Amino acid sequence: MTEQLLKMYKMGRTRLTNQLPNIKETDLSKKLHPNSNSIGFLLRHIAEVEHLFAKNVFGLDIKVTLQTVGKGIHDSGKFVDLAKELEFLNEAASVMEQAILKTTDEDWKNNITTAEFGTVTKAEALSRIISHTGYHAGQVGLILKYA
Repeated sequence: MTEQLLKMYKMGRTRLTNQLPNIKETDLSKKLHPNSNSIGFLLRHIAEVEHLFAKNVFGLDIKVTLQTVGKGIHDSGKFVDLAKELEFLNEAASVMEQAILKTTDEDWKNNITTAEFGTVTKAEALSRIISHTGYHAGQVGLILKYA
């Protein structure tokens, strides 16, 4: 089960990773609307949430610093270093892969409770991060296309 769920995570993340080679550093500040988030902010947000997910849902012992999550947070335009954001995204994927691989087949049936999505099995929780990344990858795609 673990191997299958890792494959699902990786496949779901292709909505993001397939776009990354087409993103230029000048694209990171692009937005669809002045009050919306930029591509750079969204990339940072995806990586932060994946790190947070690995820590809170899977119990990985990692330090997570959030700059794009929380009440009153808004895009300040500071995520404009493409190499840095891509490195952080790659680290997030690695952290998620570690978290998934350390989960036994039996452990996927265990419940986890969070404020964001209530009580679900770890397998069900994994779908949350897959859909989160896909959702924001869609936003990135729209910004690249129309901004």
